[in-house]
Amino acid sequence: MTTLAGAAPVRETRAAVTWLLNLAHAIDHMFLLIFATAVATMAAEFGRTRWEDLMPLGAGAFVMFGLGALPAGRLGDLWGRRQMMLVFFGGMGLSSLLVAFTQSAWQLAAALTLLGTFASIYHPVGIPMLVQHARSPGATIGLNGLSGNLGIAAAALVTGYLVKWFGWRMAFAVPGLACLACGLAFAWLCPRETEPPSRRAGKAKVTLTQAQLARAFLVMTAAAATGGLLFNMTTNANTQLMTERFRGVLEDPALLGILLSVVYAIASLAQVVVGRLIDRMPLKPLYFRVALLQIPLLVVAAYAHGWLLFAALVGVMVSVFGAIPFTDAMIVRYVDDRLRSRVAGMRLAVGLGISSLAVWALGPVVKGVGFDTMLLVLAGIASITATIVNFLPEETAA
Repeated sequence: MTTLAGAAPVRETRAAVTWLLNLAHAIDHMFLLIFATAVATMAAEFGRTRWEDLMPLGAGAFVMFGLGALPAGRLGDLWGRRQMMLVFFGGMGLSSLLVAFTQSAWQLAAALTLLGTFASIYHPVGIPMLVQHARSPGATIGLNGLSGNLGIAAAALVTGYLVKWFGWRMAFAVPGLACLACGLAFAWLCPRETEPPSRRAGKAKVTLTQAQLARAFLVMTAAAATGGLLFNMTTNANTQLMTERFRGVLEDPALLGILLSVVYAIASLAQVVVGRLIDRMPLKPLYFRVALLQIPLLVVAAYAHGWLLFAALVGVMVSVFGAIPFTDAMIVRYVDDRLRSRVAGMRLAVGLGISSLAVWALGPVVKGVGFDTMLLVLAGIASITATIVNFLPEETAA
């Protein structure tokens, strides 16, 4: 029998591990966007005259961010989630340091691809680890989403200042060292698993037939692909979009970084709100409304400049970030814990593998047709997401 004296340290340890898992989500997204934030400064050093020409070198990171989720999820269930998170912290820290020391374009592309490979571990492993004991999984996912998007805000803010005062290499090196320190803290605080998740007893929160479960998996995968396209195109383009549309209004990169971090910080709160709503409402109508909201906001952003663009970007990112918790919530609601990392890995491998094309296409698309056309295309993609969501099965409580 657990005594009150013994229960307190267990709660404190679990709380510390929860904080580190949320911090890991921030690290995951921040590190993937350092390159997109610093690319304009890096272009000349790597022999490119325009940032658009260097941007495709980051595509490998996002391809592996999706494809690497499949083996990561399998290892998370069969080997252990704690062990995989240790690989995540160590791999992210070391590969970020490797990027800082690259001297040629092919070295940069290889190092960024390695960074994306380790980044692929977090979503299929860290989020199932986080929610496995959660009483309110929607709220837990929402708070975790807030943490991830604060990492995006940190990429805009921290990278902007490090690039301005110390150069782009320090923008990778400093976070890399911090990540290694977080890994040491996680190794010390997170208790060892007595058995891998695949051997535990579990049960899905909502009962679906095999046909309904297959349909839900197809919907979550397709929605992850279209939502991922929106997420990758916006978060990777926003720095350069604001630079272009604020010309003559505000041109200091550090101040623009602050503005963009404010956009992300405000938008991140949407995930907390949506997460709490997920615990109280059926997923299907809620997800549909959030996806539908993206369409007019992207159209406005396509034609906005200056401070109107800032306001439009707040709305766009609120709706884009607000859609993120749904796919993880589907997995928690429809899949039992023994399989969650593998199901998440399969969904991410397909969805993010497709959406990673956005990073490769971003530079050529903007160079060819401009930001206005790109944003209108994204509005069309948002309408596809809203259509896909309507194919979710109706829920029957277990």
